Amino acid sequence: MSAHDQVGVSRPHESAALHVSGEAIYTDDIAEPAGTLHAALGLSPVAHGRLLSIDLDLLRAQPGVLAVLTAADIPGSNNCGPLLHDDPILAADVLSYLGQPVFAVIASSRDLARRAAALAKTAIRFEALPAVLNAKAAHELGQYVLPPMHLSRGDAASALATAPQRLSGSWSVGGQEQFYLEGQISYALPQEQQAMLLCCSTQHPSEMQQLVAHALGYAAHQVQVQCRRMGGGFGGKESQSALFACVAAIAAAKLRRPVKLRLDRDDDFMITGRRHGFDYRWDVGFDETGMILGAEVDLISNCGHSADLSAPVMARALCHFDNAYFLPHVALHGFCARTNTQSNTAFRGFGGPQGALAIEMILDSVARRLGLDPLLVRQRNLYSDSGERNITPYGQQVEDNILAALINRLVDNSDYQTRREAIAVYNRHSLVLKKGLALTPLKFGISFNVVHLNQAGALVHVYTDGSVLVNHGGTEMGQGLNTKVAQVVAHELGLPLSSVRCSATDTQKIANTSATAASTGSDLNGKAAQDAARKIKQRLSSLAAQLFGCTPEKVLFGGGRVSAGEQSLSFAELVHKAYMQRIQLWADGFYTTPGLHWDRANLRGKPFYYFAYGAAVAEVLVDTLSGESRVTRADVLHDVGKSLNPALDIGQIEGAFVQGMGWLTTEELRWHPQTGALLTHAPSTYKIPTANDSPPDFRVSLFDQANAIDSIHRSKAVGEPPLLLPFSVLLAIKDAVASAGPVGCDPLLMAPATAEAVLSALQAVRAVGTV
Repeated sequence: MSAHDQVGVSRPHESAALHVSGEAIYTDDIAEPAGTLHAALGLSPVAHGRLLSIDLDLLRAQPGVLAVLTAADIPGSNNCGPLLHDDPILAADVLSYLGQPVFAVIASSRDLARRAAALAKTAIRFEALPAVLNAKAAHELGQYVLPPMHLSRGDAASALATAPQRLSGSWSVGGQEQFYLEGQISYALPQEQQAMLLCCSTQHPSEMQQLVAHALGYAAHQVQVQCRRMGGGFGGKESQSALFACVAAIAAAKLRRPVKLRLDRDDDFMITGRRHGFDYRWDVGFDETGMILGAEVDLISNCGHSADLSAPVMARALCHFDNAYFLPHVALHGFCARTNTQSNTAFRGFGGPQGALAIEMILDSVARRLGLDPLLVRQRNLYSDSGERNITPYGQQVEDNILAALINRLVDNSDYQTRREAIAVYNRHSLVLKKGLALTPLKFGISFNVVHLNQAGALVHVYTDGSVLVNHGGTEMGQGLNTKVAQVVAHELGLPLSSVRCSATDTQKIANTSATAASTGSDLNGKAAQDAARKIKQRLSSLAAQLFGCTPEKVLFGGGRVSAGEQSLSFAELVHKAYMQRIQLWADGFYTTPGLHWDRANLRGKPFYYFAYGAAVAEVLVDTLSGESRVTRADVLHDVGKSLNPALDIGQIEGAFVQGMGWLTTEELRWHPQTGALLTHAPSTYKIPTANDSPPDFRVSLFDQANAIDSIHRSKAVGEPPLLLPFSVLLAIKDAVASAGPVGCDPLLMAPATAEAVLSALQAVRAVGTV
């Protein structure tokens, strides 16, 4: 690495100072033109019913109300479903969940709009219908948002029948609220010639453009969507920002005035979906060493009332069930249950965590059945580098398999074996407090599992003073995407990072973009920006070669200068000369991920460009009287290839670990069993982890090895994979609970492992010990 390199070095987030100073502009900070109106949504008061009427006169008579919109007022399509046309913007005939938007109030102020919308319980008349409120009930009824999916290899039934050992069980994991700091918001501003500018907090500007155009009956070129930054997304603003974008745009087009729709936290919880909760039923065969011989597993996801992104979420769950392990005979069945609740959607990991968590729970139970260290069982089942034990159930070869070496390094660095022995001694002498320890690995596939989405575009503009502006199709939600893309361009042109700036994502600059999701932001947009920068660099190299009297290959860019041998000039001087010679100083770049293919009907192919790996050791302390638990230490070793920005990557890993830990320990979603009302709809009732919940001893290291695949500067994605690291926390809690029971017990610990769930598991193992 040279002193002029701009990638592979830690750089501050491009908006870090703006974040802490309050200068960063989010959608709600945009200066409001005179005449701006505000929208609020009237929500269904019932989980399932037939909509009979809405008392519009009552709503229109409220102070400050200028208009009330219903489904009948939508000029185009009343649909905001990203894949299937089953998700209305405003309910028209059927009420599908408690909290579903039925009408929109447009008023002179946000407060007045919300006050009028709150009359929904009075204004909406309905006929109640039976509601299905949990995935198990929907599964028993055969009620799905799309047909079941099946992924199989070998002969699972025969492998189970002949296995020396067999284990069956059921388990469940709850969903998770994205809890982005900035809630859902859209600001629509009518433009001349029947056009619409939409400032939207969204991970998918192009999809918002298309859906708003469909709702208005416009062509796509009449709708412009901008997003400078989001205050967090985590998947919750991939598809589900659409409803709010459409309502704001419809109101603005009808009234020909700017309209802002900003949800408060309670309404955000009540309207939007979240991570899919999963129920599992499994039957597993194995031998006396813990080697898995066959498995048949049902995965039942709670999809809510509509399909949204549930199909690709389930597909990814099925493709990640294997996690890090070779499974010779499997039969996996995915059921996407339709319930009368919010439509669940993308969340960091996109089904991958729900799939991989199942095999980790199974392997832990296998180890306890056999009286073996769960780490040993995991290591025995890992994918290998040769033979048939490096092919996934869906047919992709596991290449660049570094996991065994990564685990061995983590075992040594974390002093796993010594701590395991010390914890056993501690637990024998401690009656109330119990410690637990667990090491879990991960293998996570990187790419959209819909092949055509793996593309990106970028624009790079070089100005005559030598400064550079970059625009790409990705969105910045705090993860540092703009910082990394700017580093890539600065590195390519040999400039200091301060010379390069990224502008707001804009559908009028980069068209037909994919969502910033699936951990592909840096991979796709970084490559596209690099492609654009290289085109400009080639033009400048040719000019420099003429000036220096050499070949273009001899021209070097670095430190803000361009040189060949002893001759050099500043980058700005060369740019000025290029301008004077009418050489194009801007370029577009494009990138498509190579080698992908996927048969969605049979779940076969190569859906992932490469795999990212990692492992974590978690140590916990459990109070057996209260059920409370605490992570006392976490050791993480994670694979990001050759990191583009180590500081940002470590921050992403730390954040993912704590977020995943929250999913598995404290973030419990509850609905009223009769009415279907979401009971955990605010910070007072839904508990995300705080800084105090972070491990006091938190050791995060990068497994610094270049990606074997030609990714952007041989780096690897870091958005979603590390969310699987805190599996170690859940299993460490289970380990602590097991120490309170008889030798060899296998506690049934549900997730999230709240204090109540831990107490329930403790009572069960103690009951076994007294029999």
